[in-house]
Amino acid sequence: MVQGKMTMKEATKKALDGLFARYPVLAACRTDVFAAADTICESFRAGGKLIACGNGGSAADAEHIVGELMKGFLKKRRLPEELRTRMKESFPQDADYLYENLQGALPALSLVNQVALGTAFANDQAADLVFAQQVMGIGRKGDVLLAISTSGNSKNVVYAALAARLQGVRTVALTGRSGGRLRDVADIVVAVPDDETYRIQELHLPVYHALCIAAEEEFFGD
Repeated sequence: MVQGKMTMKEATKKALDGLFARYPVLAACRTDVFAAADTICESFRAGGKLIACGNGGSAADAEHIVGELMKGFLKKRRLPEELRTRMKESFPQDADYLYENLQGALPALSLVNQVALGTAFANDQAADLVFAQQVMGIGRKGDVLLAISTSGNSKNVVYAALAARLQGVRTVALTGRSGGRLRDVADIVVAVPDDETYRIQELHLPVYHALCIAAEEEFFGD
């Protein structure tokens, strides 16, 4: 379980404010970005995880997000000294190497890289339910689904959000201006103010970077 305070740290708020200073066009999303960060941090604080999915460029974004959360992003994320002591007691020969190189992690996984499961389920059942099936298998109450779709209408992403609701998983959607169907099924929708796919993707990147930085500050800040 990740440890953290019950209220958002000032450094966390500052990390989010930096997003709007650099990208004024995103000011329209301010309330939703803060709500997304709070929801994600609340999940980590309670021992939950973040689950990400999307298609094409958004699939790459899902992988990118997991990479920023599961290892140090802007911070070293040193392990607690107590863990070093346990390492030395359990495997003294490797303890120093492990302690110096392993880092604290925020639990996150992507649904887009399960090739065997994905192809089998698409072939045997329904291709547009591949993400939803994974959410049914690994989603637990208190987790967060980060559903990325520039249109907000990607069927497999929408179905994943519906499965998340069944599992007690909250959904944060990253979409374009309209929000699409995800606007109706997600708990929080960060609808960046553009309608062109590549420009929506360009705006998604600083948003999810800010969310990752905010979470890192919350749990690994000074």
